[in-house]
Amino acid sequence: MNRLSLAVSGAIARVTEAALGPYQTAVIRIGFSATWLLFLLRELPHRHELYGPDGPWSFDLARQLVGSNGSFTALMWSDGRIWFETVYALAVLSSALLMLGWRTRTMSVVFMVGVLSLQNRSVFMGDGGDNVLHLMSIYLVFTRCAQVWSLDARRAARERAARARGERVTDRTGPVLWGVLGLVPVAVTLAGRMQGDWLIPALLWTVWVVQGLWWLAGRRARTGEPRIMLDVVANIVHNGALLVIMAEACLIYATAGWYKIQGSRWQDGTAVYYPLHLEYFSPWPALADLLSASGTMVMLVTYGTVLVQVAFPFTLFNRRVKNVLLAVMMTEHAVIAVVLGLPFFSLAMIAADAVFLPTGFLRRLGDRAARARERLPRRGGRAPVPGQRAPESPETTPVGFGP
Repeated sequence: MNRLSLAVSGAIARVTEAALGPYQTAVIRIGFSATWLLFLLRELPHRHELYGPDGPWSFDLARQLVGSNGSFTALMWSDGRIWFETVYALAVLSSALLMLGWRTRTMSVVFMVGVLSLQNRSVFMGDGGDNVLHLMSIYLVFTRCAQVWSLDARRAARERAARARGERVTDRTGPVLWGVLGLVPVAVTLAGRMQGDWLIPALLWTVWVVQGLWWLAGRRARTGEPRIMLDVVANIVHNGALLVIMAEACLIYATAGWYKIQGSRWQDGTAVYYPLHLEYFSPWPALADLLSASGTMVMLVTYGTVLVQVAFPFTLFNRRVKNVLLAVMMTEHAVIAVVLGLPFFSLAMIAADAVFLPTGFLRRLGDRAARARERLPRRGGRAPVPGQRAPESPETTPVGFGP
């Protein structure tokens, strides 16, 4: 009984005292925001036809669909071209800032609004990766994904160093962002435009209120208990969201694998052959012909794809086997990006896979990136002397939940 109590108390302490997987959540933050940013930039010349007023899916059709399924999109608040350009620009800007980790809590919410607004405006645009991005943009709001590899982490480290020197630190940007962005849901709600399902509007209001409470607890509370309580709640929410992201990735592969098993072309080992000979999925016909020339290769790739997808959720109990299959799946998605011409689908899936990457590997990757950065000449100063130890990077310092 004592061992059970110790185990339970240890698990509770682990979940409440720290936000787990800081490197994994940083990677998926960077991965998904970069995927969406690259997609928006690529489609910049065609944005009006895809999601705007010049598209075949008109504003009236979109309004009817949104009215029937209750989905959220800010593009239904107005059919003006200026409003569309504003939403598209905010989607691009929030993706870039979220990737850099600047004011991550706020940018994750704006990023989610941008993803949902554009995708729900024209639901027939996408190649499968949009569904993953759609879900993950919501999950990222609940994570503390700026603990490492972010501008927020660097800013938090500098603020702690300033406080240690006895300096007073005042954050003006966070409250301004909170106030300005809070005016949008207030105005939309008062105007009666906040329609559809209640989930996303409730999430927007909840995050906005929590942001304000976090700022008050840090600046106005006489004791540290309110901030500690909010920090514990934020850790619990983060760890729960991380578990949901991992479960979602497993469900994607498990369902895809089991549905493939039921298909006759997957059963006879010829399923991979047919997409390689479709014009839509053949940006490099010569390469597709080369890969499909061998029947044995086609059969191995077909059966191997099903085997890896079905087996992956069960390999999480064995770290070595999981890492091997993880490398295989990421390689497979990279091949799909090139051979089938689906780069954004592959990037979205690789970003989802990254949640299972080992912490040691990610730390070494970050250290190598830091050393490469140190070799670059510093602006306004000398380049670091070879062999000289660099100061400890502030990027490994956790950042708070607030703005």
